[in-house]
Amino acid sequence: MSSPLQILQQYWKHAAFRPLQEEIIQSVLQGKDCIALLPTGGGKSVCYQIPGIILPGVSLVISPLIALMKDQVNAIITDRNFDKVAYLNSELSLIDRERVIESCQSGEIDILYMSPELFMSYDIKHFIGERKLGLLVIDEAHLITTWGRD
Repeated sequence: MSSPLQILQQYWKHAAFRPLQEEIIQSVLQGKDCIALLPTGGGKSVCYQIPGIILPGVSLVISPLIALMKDQVNAIITDRNFDKVAYLNSELSLIDRERVIESCQSGEIDILYMSPELFMSYDIKHFIGERKLGLLVIDEAHLITTWGRD
């Protein structure tokens, strides 16, 4: 297995982590619950994307911002050359959703971004099948209060 630093260098082309990133990643890899508070542009996404690459199973990222979700997935695929990532949200057609779910269940997806409404509307087994849930991430958690009282 590659180390977090090796993955950072391979996919992100950075020589070293930004402040606090490595500590956060190590905490996540040790299985600890973690709240990562970093400034805008501080590299929060790396703190769950690298563990998502390392940990077995599917890393599920709940994100309320569809545009950000799409941008992050496209950046991972295009800029990082890592294609085991996808997203599920209300903008996808039913056929495209089922295609992503099948890819996730068959092991082709390691990091799955999902909107809160889809996450809440199905049993998690629907998305990951018999695969293990490697990591559960709430991205943009400061928006939780705007998701509604449910």
